[in-house]
Amino acid sequence: MTRFLGVFLLVATLYVSLRFSNENATTLEAHQILANRLGFYGVLTLGVGLLIISGGIDLSIGSVVGLSAVGFAVLLKRGVPPVPSVLIVLAGSAAIGLLHGLLITGLNLQPFLVTLCGLFAYRGLARQLSDKSIGLSDAADSLQDQIYQIRDVICEPAKLRGLPGQLMIMLVVAALFALIMHASVYGRYLYAIGYNEKAAAYAGIPVKRYKIFAYVWCSVLAGGVGGILEMLDVETATPSNVGTLYELYAITGAVIGGCSLRGGEGNVLGILCGTAVLPLLRSNIVFWNLPNEAEYTIIGAALLLGTIADELFKRRWR
Repeated sequence: MTRFLGVFLLVATLYVSLRFSNENATTLEAHQILANRLGFYGVLTLGVGLLIISGGIDLSIGSVVGLSAVGFAVLLKRGVPPVPSVLIVLAGSAAIGLLHGLLITGLNLQPFLVTLCGLFAYRGLARQLSDKSIGLSDAADSLQDQIYQIRDVICEPAKLRGLPGQLMIMLVVAALFALIMHASVYGRYLYAIGYNEKAAAYAGIPVKRYKIFAYVWCSVLAGGVGGILEMLDVETATPSNVGTLYELYAITGAVIGGCSLRGGEGNVLGILCGTAVLPLLRSNIVFWNLPNEAEYTIIGAALLLGTIADELFKRRWR
């Protein structure tokens, strides 16, 4: 609880700072844009958060996002309807998670090494699917109207009576996450595996099966769903850089939100608060008119200071 309070105070401080930065920051449109970005990063972070809780890590998420986004656009370009395209992309991302899980549990390979290799491999596959920028405008003519109707519903709040579509998707994912992790035996098993894998195995928990599930969950949500949302949002993507650094954003949000990289710790409310930090930081940079060149420096410094403050707060009340 103390860690959650620390993160909540950080988020509240960033939001108050944003409110005083510029009169344009207080408009409904600005809040809707912020909520949509929060929803997007929230989906990524919830996927990565469950994996971290179970003691795993995935450094390939950004590349899987890129591969999923490009793959989705390529399918549409070839005339595959949106729904089958979505299902194919999700099935492909699930296969990636399954591959990671099998390599890590079956061959006892280090998650860091397996997913680092994936980071390069999936980026290369994305570039092989398309050697140039590709987007929704490249879709088959017969699908154009249908695709942009879907895009408007998900990415344009006005289409949902002002409700940000990506935020709604994140809330659904968060409810599913809470159900799995906090209201089922499966969640208790994942916490136990993350806290002490050997003890969990001695207790009769099928460790390998649940670790594979965690990697599949992460790839489907953070990679598959994230890639589809990214393409619908930006409309055009370059295979060489779409999704770059997203794995670090998601891992940072999960860790700030209370997920220990050692595993066994974390909850949905903390992860959602940790998710809010990056979008709020970026909005502050924009509305305070800070130099764009210093964006990553400011974000990195602020995240480090926030993490230090959170740790000191936790020690004070431990």
